[in-house]
Amino acid sequence: MTIQNRNILIVTAHPEQRSFNHALTESATSALRAAGHDVVLSDLYAENFDASSGPGDFTARADAYHLHYQNEQTNAVRTKSFAPDIAREQAKLAAADVVIFQFPLWWGGPPAILKGWLDRVLAYGFAYVDGYRFDTGLFRGRHAILSVTTGGTPARFSDDGVYGPIEQLLRPIKRGALEYMGFEVAPSFVCYGAPRMSEEDRQAHLSLWAKQVLEIARLPIDRSLYPADPLSLVEDGAWARGR
Repeated sequence: MTIQNRNILIVTAHPEQRSFNHALTESATSALRAAGHDVVLSDLYAENFDASSGPGDFTARADAYHLHYQNEQTNAVRTKSFAPDIAREQAKLAAADVVIFQFPLWWGGPPAILKGWLDRVLAYGFAYVDGYRFDTGLFRGRHAILSVTTGGTPARFSDDGVYGPIEQLLRPIKRGALEYMGFEVAPSFVCYGAPRMSEEDRQAHLSLWAKQVLEIARLPIDRSLYPADPLSLVEDGAWARGR
C-alpha cells in the first residue's frame, strides 16, 4: 500500500539545542523527511516565542477599552488581525496532518513557553467554537502525540509512585486541549530519567522514537473535516458575556 506524504508539525520547547529533547526532534525530523514527509518545525525558544497573552496578540481591536480575549480572537479571525507570530503558528497548524509536541516535564507540566503557545495559538474561531469539541472538534481527522522527557524514573510515575501515572500529568494538554480540538492523540512517548540514561539507552530511545513517528504518519488523515468558516457554526457574539 502506498503511503501518502504527510504534513508534520513538530513543536519543540527546550532552551538548549544540544539537549536530548532536540536530539529527539532531530531523530523524528530525519526519519520523517527520509520517508518523504514534509516536516515544519516550531522551535519556540530559538524563535523567542512570546508566552504571554495580552493586547499585543492583535493588530486591531474590537474593543480598545476592555480586553475580552475570546471576543478579540473572534474579531482577529474575521479581520485577519492576529499578531504575526500567532498568524504564523496558526498557518503551520492549519496545514498539519500530524502535530508532535516535544518537551521536558517541568514541575508536573510543559514549560511555560509551550503553555503560552497553546493559549495564544489555539484561538476561538480557529481551534474551537462552542458546541464543537472532542469527537466533533474542528481538528478531527488529524493526529497528535506528546513526546516527553522526565528527570524521574519510571517507578516514580507508576500507580504507586510519588508522582502517579504520567498520563495524569499530561491530561491538561492531551485531553483539555488536543482532544478537545478533535485531534486523535496517540499514547505519549516518554523518556523517563533522561539525565540518568546511558548513551546506549539514549540511542535506543532515539531509534524507537523514529519508528513511532513513522507509524503515526501512516495513519489515515482527513483534513477536509475542518469547516471553511468555523465562526459560521455558532451564534454571533457567543463570547459576549465574557469571564
